[in-house]
Amino acid sequence: MTFLQPVTLAGDLVTLEPLAPAHVDGLAAAAADGELWNLWYTSVPHSEDMGAEIARRLDLQAEGVMLPFTARRNDTGAIIGMTTFMNVDAANRRVEIGSTWNAASAQRTGTNTESKLLLLHHAFDTLDCIAVEFRTHWLNQQSRAAIARLGAKQDGVLRSHSIARDGTLRDTLVFSIIAVEWPAIRSELRRRLAAHR
Repeated sequence: MTFLQPVTLAGDLVTLEPLAPAHVDGLAAAAADGELWNLWYTSVPHSEDMGAEIARRLDLQAEGVMLPFTARRNDTGAIIGMTTFMNVDAANRRVEIGSTWNAASAQRTGTNTESKLLLLHHAFDTLDCIAVEFRTHWLNQQSRAAIARLGAKQDGVLRSHSIARDGTLRDTLVFSIIAVEWPAIRSELRRRLAAHR
């Protein structure tokens, strides 16, 4: 049995389903909501490339290094985006939550916060992780602020970490939450989500 097994994680606002090829049309529509592929500081697939992105993530899942999810709103049933456990280090019980994007209309609705709560709960309480990591582009202020609001602490910066689509070099900011911090963070995320219910 591998460290990560496909699982459905359900909350009050959002359900995270194992990513599947059947999600292609819903994910294409979600990415088109705000034309998210035009955001230069992150990598969201164009609607036309969604099938290839799903196949890429499922290949990484088969290799045991990623567990991708499709996010679906519970009130409408609409697919709103993707998120993943990635950079899996089973021996050290560490994962990264990343490659996350949400349709523009779903932003600031509580769905992303609840998605993170569901993923963190699974990581710490089911998988017994010792740490969960988050990474973002140094210049992605929206993502940096969102990660900090989760309660994650900054670990450092990976300078010239990767080459972006436009050829520029990306500095990657690394955050993490460790197991001892999880109970307090869980309580705070639940408190914040109460306003959306």
